[in-house]
Amino acid sequence: MLELPVPEIIIFGAVVVLFLAAAIAGVLQLLDGGEKYKRFLPPLISLSVTLEAVILLIRAVALAAIPLTGLFESMIVLTIVFGLVFLLLRGAIRQVWFGSVMAWIIFAMILMAGTVAKPASEAAEAAASPWAIGHGIAMILAGASIMFATASAFLYLLGRGKLKRKEIIQVLGRVPNIEKLEHMNLFGVRISFTLLTIGLISGLWLASVIGTGIAGWLVDGKVVCIIAAWILLAMTLLLNRMLLLKAEARAYMTIVIFVLLLFAILGVTVLGVTQHNFSR
Repeated sequence: MLELPVPEIIIFGAVVVLFLAAAIAGVLQLLDGGEKYKRFLPPLISLSVTLEAVILLIRAVALAAIPLTGLFESMIVLTIVFGLVFLLLRGAIRQVWFGSVMAWIIFAMILMAGTVAKPASEAAEAAASPWAIGHGIAMILAGASIMFATASAFLYLLGRGKLKRKEIIQVLGRVPNIEKLEHMNLFGVRISFTLLTIGLISGLWLASVIGTGIAGWLVDGKVVCIIAAWILLAMTLLLNRMLLLKAEARAYMTIVIFVLLLFAILGVTVLGVTQHNFSR
């Protein structure tokens, strides 16, 4: 994070503080009588998303291009999308646990973005093509979709566990009903699979253009993890279609897929076992 230009450090620091405040408000609203803190989440997340958009705008002006080639920019866009998902759904899903989980996930992602923060770098020539832009957008939206599916899966497992232990009073009105969470989880998995498929197809084309070659692309650490996640998503949907997968098992598989994609985005890059880079 300290490698960023001073204006970006200040704005990004403000974003981290605001998301931290949102996460704290998410914790407080779970306490008895703490639902009053619920009203703080929308303005905090709205302001954070706006400041993140300012960071992207600064980089877009500096690069004279769409800032989607770096990992830092991609994670900023990912948190913006997830923040917008929360703002769009908060009217339909009013239970306090939903807002809390969404706030915690966004805060965790912005902290991870800080670990890979680097100054803007010039994009490779191929990165300016419609295929590259489509690839970046598809992968970011796929990540946001699986994050949403994972949040739903966590809430499903939480609610189901509470009901099994006869702790109904801790679930009633605080967690979306089990059936709604099942539908939310399945919706997120389906959207993620579709977008990840588009991302992989466009990535295959880019590999042949940029020069890494399809063979090199297929053995890249990041791509291997993403393909593994895609296969798990396909298996999840297929088994669900065949009525061989219970909602609980699907929830656990969703969490595994999320961890795998998170490792593909961050872990593989930090370990340096990927050449997946669209910047010069």
